Amino acid sequence: MTNPPSGRLSATPDGTDLILTRTFRAPVEDVWASITEPERTARWYGTWTGEAAPGATIKVQLGYEQGAPWTDMRIEACEPYRRLGLSAVDEHGSWHLELFLSTRDDGVTELRFVHHLPSPDGVGEMGPGWEYYLDMLAASRSGDPLPAFDDYYPSMKPYYEALR
Repeated sequence: MTNPPSGRLSATPDGTDLILTRTFRAPVEDVWASITEPERTARWYGTWTGEAAPGATIKVQLGYEQGAPWTDMRIEACEPYRRLGLSAVDEHGSWHLELFLSTRDDGVTELRFVHHLPSPDGVGEMGPGWEYYLDMLAASRSGDPLPAFDDYYPSMKPYYEALR
């Protein structure tokens, strides 16, 4: 593990939100580009193709998963520089994700990542995975070496299991 785990859980009327944050010394427009432009998402998550519009379904390549498979992902919300909402259904279940960007008074851009879960079941696996991907985002932006997934899982699993 390169950093201590940072995620937290929040109960909602529909289940549980898994929330992680990262900060960047960069303009919000630049961080937005890192999470929305296919050539930039390819550096830390995977590239994508298709029409980028709310209600549209795009094809996303999970570039750092075994076999780099493609999956369909629906754009639920796209509010430039503030909010990106995505959903997907695969063999592991339904995924409802939101990314919120805001600029603090000190000029730092904060990214709040939210995975809406029906229950906290499985957070022991998902939490380390999202820590890994968000650190991949940070490394892709800074030019630092990309982290290794083995540094996150299984070492972070007990932290996330204890949040339940």
